[in-house]
Amino acid sequence: MTDKPFRFGLVAGQITHLTDWTALARRTEVQGFDTLLSPDPLGGLDPFTTLSAAAAVTTELHVGTFVAVSKFRDRRLLAWQAESLHQLTGGQFELGLGTGRPGAEGTLERLGIEFGTPGERVQQIAETVAHLKQQDDRPKLLLAAGGPKMMALAGREADIVTLAWWPRTTEPEARDLVRTVQDAAGDRDVELAMNLLAVGDEPAPWLERYIGTTVADLAANGSVSVLPGSTRQAADTLLRRRDELGISYVTINSGYADRFAPIVELLKGR
Repeated sequence: MTDKPFRFGLVAGQITHLTDWTALARRTEVQGFDTLLSPDPLGGLDPFTTLSAAAAVTTELHVGTFVAVSKFRDRRLLAWQAESLHQLTGGQFELGLGTGRPGAEGTLERLGIEFGTPGERVQQIAETVAHLKQQDDRPKLLLAAGGPKMMALAGREADIVTLAWWPRTTEPEARDLVRTVQDAAGDRDVELAMNLLAVGDEPAPWLERYIGTTVADLAANGSVSVLPGSTRQAADTLLRRRDELGISYVTINSGYADRFAPIVELLKGR
């Protein structure tokens, strides 16, 4: 479905000490990952600041937000931050944007920020994207898309679309969501991405507390967000998904870096 080569990203947002963070950035590059990605944790460290530190100690590694919440920032400030990192890294910064995860309403309200309805949030991010696209030289734009309106917007406007589906989403369900994005994209050359929750067959209590189920249960029910089996089996699954779904950009939490690195080695450049 796509002839794009694989790209692999590592998502890391819990490290708060500069020495540990820069060490992770160097290790991410050595392990063959293409991008180091930082979420936008309200009350945590600003990803634009941490990503500049990661870029300073690496050579070929790309960095990106995964994802910056459009509601948190004035679009003019966001455009300035994105343009600054784009220029500073020589084009190795990717701007990921989203409308905010479900359940964030209370946190935003305590800060005096109105979360708004889903439609209002999509409209707000559409206006932000339009402002960003006024720049002649801009970073690649990644949009995280879950609902139909956001998927349609992402298909029309994004360079990269990461499918923000639920943990239990199966491959047939994923295929329908991909089709929605592709229909909106038309002839545009859009890179499709997905974030994995787990790789391998080991239990992950730290993750399972967050998602409310077990990795084994997700695998047994055919979740597209986990990769059970051996390194070779996992790599074959990703190859098949690229052929059938068109997904060539795969990201995963940094807690799985060492376990996922052999898969990256098998598929790098393919």
